[in-house]
Amino acid sequence: MRYPDFDLDSLRSFVAVAEAGGFTAAGERLGRTQAAISIRIKKLEEMLGRRVFERTSRSLHLTRDGEMLLGYARRLLELNDEAVRRFTEPEASGEIRLGVVEYFVPRHLPGVLARFARIYPRVHIDVKVGMSSSLTEALDAGQLDLVIAKRDDGETRGRVIWRESMDWVCAPDLPLEDAAPLPLCTMPPPCVFRARGFAALKRIGRSWRVVYTSESGMSVLAAARAGLGIMVTSGSTITPDLRRLGPGDGFPPLGEIEHAVFGEGGSHAEIKATLVHFIEDSLQALAGGRQAA
Repeated sequence: MRYPDFDLDSLRSFVAVAEAGGFTAAGERLGRTQAAISIRIKKLEEMLGRRVFERTSRSLHLTRDGEMLLGYARRLLELNDEAVRRFTEPEASGEIRLGVVEYFVPRHLPGVLARFARIYPRVHIDVKVGMSSSLTEALDAGQLDLVIAKRDDGETRGRVIWRESMDWVCAPDLPLEDAAPLPLCTMPPPCVFRARGFAALKRIGRSWRVVYTSESGMSVLAAARAGLGIMVTSGSTITPDLRRLGPGDGFPPLGEIEHAVFGEGGSHAEIKATLVHFIEDSLQALAGGRQAA
C-alpha cells in the first residue's frame, strides 16, 4: 500500500498555528493570510482523515491526534530544513572557540551543536563552559572567538538572542519555615542569579544564609535537587524533579534573564555568523516562535 506524502508547507502551517495559538498569529509568523493558513490545515486534516484542532469561537486546542502529529511534524521540518541548509548555504570551514555559560538551555544546546556539526562538518567548534565574567574576559584576551553569556539589566554590550524567566526552585520535600533564614545554593559573585535573588529577598525583608557555593551552575542545581537549599536559576534548566516557587509561596518575582552573544564580527566573521544564525533558528523553534527583541 502506498501512503500519501505529507505536504511540508501544510505541516509548517500546522506547527505555526500550534505554537502561535491561532491562525492569524501563525499567518503573521509565516507571512501568509489567515485564509491561506486555514486552507493548509484543512488540506492536512483531509489527508489524515482526522481533526488536528478543536475550534470554537473563543478557543483553539490541539486534539489528541494533533498532539501526536506535532512531534512528527517538528521532526520532519527539522530534517527538511537541515537538508536544505546543508546544500544551499556556502560551505563554511574553519575553527571557532565558543564560550557558553553552563545554564544556557543546557538540555538543548548539545543537540543544537551536534546538528550544526552534521550540516557543517568542516567547521570545528571548541566549546568552553564557564561563568559569564570569565568567558567575556577570555574573549577580550583573545582566548575565545565567540561567547554566549548572560547580560544583566542596564548592560549594553553584546546582542540579546534569548530571554527566559528567572525562577526560585528547590527540591519538592524541602521544608520552608517562614521564621528560619532561607538556605540558598548559589554561584559566587559576580552572578546575576545571586545578586537578583539577594536583592529580591532584601526588598521583602526575608533573611537567608548561603549553604552551598560552586562556580558550576549544574553543581548548584544538583545541590538544590538534593534538598540542600533553594536556588535561583533560568527557566530552561528546571527539571520535573524540582519545585518552582512563586508569590504564593512567599517568593517575589525575579523577572527575566537575558543571554547575549559577544564577539560577532572581526576575524572568522562569516563562520561566526553562520553558527549564531543556526543557534538563533534553533532557539526560535524551541521557544515556539518567541524571539529576542
